[in-house]
Amino acid sequence: MDFFETMRLTFLVATLTTLILLPIGIFLGNYLAFSQNPLRPIIEVLVWLPLVLPPSVLGFYLLITFSPTNALGAFLLEYFHLKLVFSFEGLILASIIFSLPFMCNPIKAALSSLSPTLKEVSFTLGKNRIYTLFFVLLPNIKPALLLGCVTSFVHTIGEFGVVMMIGGNIPNQTRVASIAIYDEVESLNYALAHQYAFTLFAICFILLLSIFYLNRRFQQSQGIL
Repeated sequence: MDFFETMRLTFLVATLTTLILLPIGIFLGNYLAFSQNPLRPIIEVLVWLPLVLPPSVLGFYLLITFSPTNALGAFLLEYFHLKLVFSFEGLILASIIFSLPFMCNPIKAALSSLSPTLKEVSFTLGKNRIYTLFFVLLPNIKPALLLGCVTSFVHTIGEFGVVMMIGGNIPNQTRVASIAIYDEVESLNYALAHQYAFTLFAICFILLLSIFYLNRRFQQSQGIL
């Protein structure tokens, strides 16, 4: 039962993280693709940081920031009864931050590659920015949206360092599959560790293979190939 509960929690974290990241990635990717704000390079660097920082560094600063012993963590706990350290909520927040570039960057790159004519025609017809984004631009970058969702999902189910730092190892709350693998290897229980590891491997392989196949089908339907 522990195996199935751990996998259920892993998929729940990955699913919630992906669903929350999708609108964030759309609006942030749109901003980074088209904004002329001088602060844009700084925001883009912040988006890229989770890709290059060691997970333990990101996890450490999240742990310090949201600890109840610090101002922000104490404020959230006292006024909102929200504990973000060693909790499911904190695990979701850390996963969102850590997987943000996997959602945002494909969307930003795809929007940047679109012809400016699409926006110009839409504005000429009297459509506003929100309508143009959702009904003109996004339908033309479906592969990027799918790629962002899939890579965010598989990245979330495989993350370890940030999960360990901010979530710990609490059964039925924060003990996801990557933590379980570490635990079972430490206990020399290689059979169960293999069960967790192969399950993650198979799921990630199938999802990534599917995204490449669907992307190829989309390109063929658009007459690119």
